[in-house]
Amino acid sequence: MDRLLTCLIAAGSVLLTVRGEVFKGDCDFEVPYTACGYSQGKDDDFEWEQANTMEKPSPNPWMPTDSAFMMVNTSGRFSGQKAQLLMPQLKENDTHCLIFQYYIAGQREGANPGQLNVYVKENNSPLGIPVWNASGPAYPTWRQVELAVSTFWPNFYQIVFEAVSTGQRGLLAIKDVTLQGHQCMSTPHFLHIKGVEVNARQTATFQCTVNGRPQDSHNLWLQGIGGRQAPMRETRPVNSRRYIATFDVENTTKGDSGRYRCIVHSDKGVGVSSYADLTVKQPPVPIAPPQLTAVGATYLWIQLNANSINGDGPIVEREVEYRTVAGSLIDNQPVDKTTHKIGHLDPDTEYEISVLLTRPLDGGTGAPGPPLRAKTKCADPMHGPRRLEVVDIKSKQITVRWEPFGYNVTRCHSYNLTVQYRYRAGGKEETREEVCYDTLSVAPQHTIRNLSPYTNVSVKLVLRNPEGIKQSTNVGVLTDEDVPGAVPLESIQGSTYEEKIALRWREPVQTYGIIKQYEISYKALSSFDTEFDLTNQSGKVFKFSNETSHMFVGLYPGSTYSFTIRASTVKGFGPPVITQFTTKISAPLMPGYDQETPLNQTDSTVTVLLKPAQSRGAPVSKYQVVVEEERPRRARRVAEILRCYPVPIHFQNATVLNSQYYFTAELPMGDIKTPLPFCIGDNRTYNGYWNAPLLPHKSYSIYYQAVSTANGETKIDCVRVATKGRTGTATRKPDAVEPEKQTDHTVKIAGVIAGVLLFVIIFLGVVLVMKKRKLAKKRKETMSSTRQEMTVMVNSMDKSYTEQGTNCDEAISFMDTHSHTLNGRSECPTPGLVQSHSHSYKKKREVADVPPYQTGQLHPAIRVADLLQHITQMKCAEGYGFKEEYESFFEGQSAPWDSAKKDENRMKNRYGNIIAYDHSRVRLQAIEGEQSSDYINANYVDVRPMQETVYDFWRMVWHENTATIVMVTNLVEVGRVKCCKYWPDDTEIYRDMKVTLIETQLLSEYVIRTFAVEKRGAHEIREIRQFHFTGWPDHGVPYHATGLLGFVRRVKSKTPANAGPMVVHCSAGAGRTGCFIVIDIMLDMAEREGVVDIYNCVRELRSRRVNMVQTEEQYVFIHDAILEACLCGDTTIPANQLRSVYYDMNRLDPQTNSSQIKEEFRTLNMVTPTLRVEDCSIALLPRNHEKNRCMDVLPPDRCLPFLITIDGESSNYINAALMDSYKQPSAFIVTQHPLPNTVKDFWRLVLDYHCTSIVMLNDVDPAQLCPQYWPENGVHRHGPIQVEFVSADLEEDIISRIFRVYNAARPQDGYRMVQQFQFLGWPMYRDTPVSKRSFLKLIRQVDKWQEEYDGGEGRTVVHCLNGGGRSGTFCAISIVCEMLRHQRSVDVFHAVKTLRNNKPNMVDLLDQYKFCYEVALEYLNSG
Repeated sequence: MDRLLTCLIAAGSVLLTVRGEVFKGDCDFEVPYTACGYSQGKDDDFEWEQANTMEKPSPNPWMPTDSAFMMVNTSGRFSGQKAQLLMPQLKENDTHCLIFQYYIAGQREGANPGQLNVYVKENNSPLGIPVWNASGPAYPTWRQVELAVSTFWPNFYQIVFEAVSTGQRGLLAIKDVTLQGHQCMSTPHFLHIKGVEVNARQTATFQCTVNGRPQDSHNLWLQGIGGRQAPMRETRPVNSRRYIATFDVENTTKGDSGRYRCIVHSDKGVGVSSYADLTVKQPPVPIAPPQLTAVGATYLWIQLNANSINGDGPIVEREVEYRTVAGSLIDNQPVDKTTHKIGHLDPDTEYEISVLLTRPLDGGTGAPGPPLRAKTKCADPMHGPRRLEVVDIKSKQITVRWEPFGYNVTRCHSYNLTVQYRYRAGGKEETREEVCYDTLSVAPQHTIRNLSPYTNVSVKLVLRNPEGIKQSTNVGVLTDEDVPGAVPLESIQGSTYEEKIALRWREPVQTYGIIKQYEISYKALSSFDTEFDLTNQSGKVFKFSNETSHMFVGLYPGSTYSFTIRASTVKGFGPPVITQFTTKISAPLMPGYDQETPLNQTDSTVTVLLKPAQSRGAPVSKYQVVVEEERPRRARRVAEILRCYPVPIHFQNATVLNSQYYFTAELPMGDIKTPLPFCIGDNRTYNGYWNAPLLPHKSYSIYYQAVSTANGETKIDCVRVATKGRTGTATRKPDAVEPEKQTDHTVKIAGVIAGVLLFVIIFLGVVLVMKKRKLAKKRKETMSSTRQEMTVMVNSMDKSYTEQGTNCDEAISFMDTHSHTLNGRSECPTPGLVQSHSHSYKKKREVADVPPYQTGQLHPAIRVADLLQHITQMKCAEGYGFKEEYESFFEGQSAPWDSAKKDENRMKNRYGNIIAYDHSRVRLQAIEGEQSSDYINANYVDVRPMQETVYDFWRMVWHENTATIVMVTNLVEVGRVKCCKYWPDDTEIYRDMKVTLIETQLLSEYVIRTFAVEKRGAHEIREIRQFHFTGWPDHGVPYHATGLLGFVRRVKSKTPANAGPMVVHCSAGAGRTGCFIVIDIMLDMAEREGVVDIYNCVRELRSRRVNMVQTEEQYVFIHDAILEACLCGDTTIPANQLRSVYYDMNRLDPQTNSSQIKEEFRTLNMVTPTLRVEDCSIALLPRNHEKNRCMDVLPPDRCLPFLITIDGESSNYINAALMDSYKQPSAFIVTQHPLPNTVKDFWRLVLDYHCTSIVMLNDVDPAQLCPQYWPENGVHRHGPIQVEFVSADLEEDIISRIFRVYNAARPQDGYRMVQQFQFLGWPMYRDTPVSKRSFLKLIRQVDKWQEEYDGGEGRTVVHCLNGGGRSGTFCAISIVCEMLRHQRSVDVFHAVKTLRNNKPNMVDLLDQYKFCYEVALEYLNSG
């Protein structure tokens, strides 16, 4: 509208005569130029001058004569200076032809004083480019120019004459400007020219319609107001009076936009069309790259992200262009939505994805936007390796070959090919796996080394990538035979005799084939008898494989022989094993005495000839002469009873010992090298023996014996050399001796030996008693230490309310304030104190001045409301406390147990001091024909089976109609068998009982097994559940009672009301069993009666079974467990009631301005244990200070995951704690965000503890020492640990990254795939995540990865800034979700309490605690 108004105003300045003969704009310059409406330019360097040489001739020779004109004198002007003369604005109804004359003259001929330009300025547009100009050498004559202007209504125009100086003297002039209302005669006019719109880089085509016919003298072009020009491309006739000229503006840019007009030059002048607009549009280009929303193996989901663009709209078409990073263009796909799925991609391939946008007209498609680089996931391998075959078999290695494969099979560039092989070694099956590195050759193969010879090996190839596993078929092969191993040295046994050795052995442990024979070489090495010639004492024998013994005969006595044994297969003999055995020495060979006649004899002496003896295996060490008194009334059987005399008896002792013989002389071997006469009774002493005179009135036999001693053996040979009769004459050898004498002699010898043995026995007894006392003292000290440690652990449970003061008075004062908050949803209500549907009950009680009872008084029941006070007083008591109370119980047997002591029942008792009392034992239904078959070591309190009593156990379960078995021991503890495995893994038949395992449910602290039990002849099948608590050490207590209380509640909830007695057992059936039963009874008592009577309950149990509740620690633990149960209550909520209960829990009580959930969280804080300095001793070591982000957030020693991988540092500490999940012990490792100096330790932790997931709940912030600890691409090296980036994915608030982690120092261990989940939906300024749904999605993604990658066996590392509230929230919600999935109930309190038992700062805010409930509701809503 403004433009139209301007045109109308301008039109008012145009004056037309009635008949159109005269137009304003003409000017002959005889009148002032201003009277014609002309004006000077405002920014001129000089002015146009008006001259009239008709009135006033000029003396200048170059000045035109007889003319009125407008002129510019260039004399004294600088080059480039200009002056403009503006005609009035003109508007035409049709076409104008403007005619003027111009004149250029110089001071001298050929001079160029300047240039004359003519502009046609349309409307108020810029001046533009001259449409006509004149320059060059001056030619002092007037010339006429016609200007054909084609400007149409409502446009107006203005003619501008411009003189530009060249610096030379002269003048430029114009005159007789005439505006005609018709077309020019010689210069053509134009019709309307239309505007053009094109896209950048396209050609803009203008068409101008020209009046007239094309002529060679006409020069046409297109002129842009910005200076760009375009030549005429072609002409096309319209009719005989008009033609169309076409102009192309090629390769347009945004800067070419503007106004364009057609120009035609003729011999007489110039024609100018009206302006038309050229609009150049920039094709749209997205500013941002597309966003990745989902990744698959063969697809990528993207969001176009194309709302913000560079360029012009409107957008009429969208396309997605994608190509591999390698550069090959794959495809363009049209898109009609803001999200798009690119399908049919190659797995594990990185693509560049760009968005193309198109606007209207040709060339409207812009350049691709910024690319998104994304990588598809790996896909399952297409198939396993094929054509696996064994190409080489050796004794200790085999080589396998398979069909080569490539990416089309692996469908992933990151894959792992391993050879997995199984074989039996040492009686058990071994499985090994090795990485195959030869995967790219045309004939790939792998050699398995270090195999055992002659072993069946089952081989298969396993192809793995991050998404799946494919295996080849199994190939079985038997390795070749080899020489066997050595015969086991410990198996070689030799039975030695005097002249032979019996050798026995076993075949080699590693036969490495079929044993063909054994070779045994032997050789004499030495002998005690130096007279033996050993050169011929060697040889070799061969034995068949089924013969593993040999008797070597013809050996020398007292000689040492070396035996070399080796076995052989078809491959030859194996290594030899050498052993030595020594034959026994033989008694010396005495010389022959044909007649026993002395050389000489008197009444008191006998002289005999002593001859040297011949040694046999050992030299003779000494000779002895023995005198034996003959007693005729006893039969003498020397050869059978006493060949010689090994026990020396002096003459002085013979009477005392009533011995019938004595040694009269002992002579060294050197004294009798030749026969030597010797006088018996010469009253001399020989080597300590008195050669006493013989008595005339007695008869004697004289014996001569030689003694050889070697290698601990003593051998004696003797011969009778003379006899002496009563008459004093020597007699010949009698045929018999008196039997009474020989008997007396034997009895005396036996008595001496018995005395020696008795002394030895007494001595050993004294030693054993002293050692036993020492061990008992040590055991007592150990037990005292253990009790002290256990008491500290138990006290840590209630440390928050027992250590508030520095002494017991302050603790009791604290109880005054807090004990009335005993909390529970359903457990331990006190009658008259509990409000309906309330989480707490309150009653102020007075502090007692004295304990409720003293030593020797009766033990009354304790009110639940007074329990905290009672326990605190008992722990703080200086006189009568838990120790004295426990010691008041009767130890040992308190009732008859005759049945258990029967011989046929002794094997049914695991421990000799823990057996069943007669009055309370379980009596089984007797089996016909089996004596005492009604006995099992079980009371109506406890039972625990042994291998010999498994059948009796199941008989008892059936007989008592038991539905629940509670087991509070492990099968093996500290390397000792504690209980036999009395249940089957599938189905087992125990005589007439059939037991089938139906289901096994593994939880972090216990296992639930369900059995179907059938009995022959009974037409029913009973379902029996076994609850197996796995977290209780023998002779000790759990560190916290939380898990056991949950276990007790689970047992109670699953036990049918109409079932028979519950079977409870541990190892001995005393300590842990008693604890469980007392806790179970006391929980019921507290709930029904509001009191507990622990002392009398234990005493009653002990009257039924010996030593129930075995230790003081267990007795204290029972009190702490009951207290925790009453403080915390049963906080389990069924899933179908969660919404309504949680609504009630948040309802504010107007009187207290509190709510149930606030009170529950307050109770949780109260019962949360406080860590002491000694609990965190390792974290507080000076060398570990720099590894802790906060010195007030430290892990306790008992929960530390000690680092295993060695990196050259001495410290194996990291600020982390192991936490249980619902089903798996130590499933979580909660830690702080790695510090710059602990990044290496963090990855050591991930690798050492087989972690497969990392959950990150904070931001990377170098200002808070929270570095980025992972690589975005490539490999990070942290000592021997290498972390390799594999892929990344973004989905809503979760960035998931996959890394390959391995120990470069141990390549045989392989690598571990670890996925990190960085959660973006929990800003640092918020106490809880933004979205419950996204946090639940995080939980599910972690669970899915854990299950898919490692079968749920891998651990999850969870970290936030300090490993506290956020990490605890994740763990707690994970536990709660598992509860809902498997138990269909929620217990947030129990989940958080379990975590806080190990780390008190878990879920440390009320909002986080509420968030756990709210995510549980979201879980139920999501189905």
